[in-house]
Amino acid sequence: MITQNDFSLSGADGKLIIGDITFDEKNPNTPIILFVHGFKGFKDWGAHNLVARYFASNGYRYIKFNLSHSGVPTDHPKDVTDLETFASNTVSKELFDVNAVLDYIEKAYGADTKVNLIGHSRGGGLSIIEAANDLRIGKLITWSAIADFSSLWKKEQEAEWKKNGKIFVTNARTKEQMPLNVSLLKDFEENEATLNILEAAKRVNIPWLIVQGDDDVNVPFETAQQLADANPASRLVKIEGANHVYGASQPYTNETLPPLLFKVCEKVLMFLEEA
Repeated sequence: MITQNDFSLSGADGKLIIGDITFDEKNPNTPIILFVHGFKGFKDWGAHNLVARYFASNGYRYIKFNLSHSGVPTDHPKDVTDLETFASNTVSKELFDVNAVLDYIEKAYGADTKVNLIGHSRGGGLSIIEAANDLRIGKLITWSAIADFSSLWKKEQEAEWKKNGKIFVTNARTKEQMPLNVSLLKDFEENEATLNILEAAKRVNIPWLIVQGDDDVNVPFETAQQLADANPASRLVKIEGANHVYGASQPYTNETLPPLLFKVCEKVLMFLEEA
């Protein structure tokens, strides 16, 4: 029987990280997958729970969580509504959170536990940096990963951002204007070397599967090619006709995975099963 257990821990600036672990009760000691969501995403977005069930039914313990400054409050976990917290997010805070969850996994399952890390979009960028620096990661899988954190805003916005202290991004679904404080830009500028995804990509020396749709308007296929070129040992898989979220949506009410996301899961499973 597939079970989902919740957990919570302290994240960046003492903000709460909430997460869940999906597993088959018949197989308690199974390999671990940790999923890191992207910008404006969260652990229960779209078909993420169906993905968790897919891997749990195929012999994995699937762990996902909300980054502490994702803007998704514990009492309303289905959308980004805490815009004050969302605005104060930085990439360094997100890396702190990923590390905190890896520490939690190490404590719960032992120091020898290797984690298979999946990151989507901005979460893919975080995962590349983590995999380049953390020996606890056994295999890396990126879905529609960015290759530069500053690709999430326009260069010409930076002067206005520094002057006004914030810029706004649009929530594509609700059309709401979502603020981003200048601390995000300052953090990136102050830690540019540490947060250089392409440089980190060169240092990834574990098996790495790069998954990318060729109909992605958010992250073009060339970005995946850039990542693959930075690390010739990686493997790039093109998903024909796939958008940024492989056919999922929020809310997602179907009881089965979107066909293209199912294909992604199959490719990942094959990669994980390799010796």
